[in-house]
Amino acid sequence: MRIQALLAVGLMVAFAACSGDNNTSPTGPTTPPAGGGGGTGGGGGGATPTTAAVTVGNIFFKSVRNGSANAAVDTVAAGGTVTWTWVTTGSVPHSVQSLGSPSFTSSAIQTGSGTTYQVTFTAPGTYQYDCAVHGTMMTGRIVVR
Repeated sequence: MRIQALLAVGLMVAFAACSGDNNTSPTGPTTPPAGGGGGTGGGGGGATPTTAAVTVGNIFFKSVRNGSANAAVDTVAAGGTVTWTWVTTGSVPHSVQSLGSPSFTSSAIQTGSGTTYQVTFTAPGTYQYDCAVHGTMMTGRIVVR
């Protein structure tokens, strides 16, 4: 009976952990790219940021705002800018390739740490992207409000 009680408690803990908010939309402030001007900063309120930064690494996109690697998710206001920065990628090629509709201009396939690609999103929508080289192993989404 004691084992059954422990199993029941374990299942309740697992269920509680899995039943939380599964919305992957970021909620914290964004860090503007180096040399990039303002964003919304870290103050309270619920204003949609005007900038977002995504790290391009070896086989991952990592959103600075939500801290998850692969699949990166970020939210910006209409008219906001997203900057992707290649970090510790060495000579491994990567890109930012727009998928579906709405779409944005995709980057070229690029190599080298410190390389950047920037897009200003003018129309609201959810923009999906991946790496043209690595496909579904590297994906992301930009939500424009």
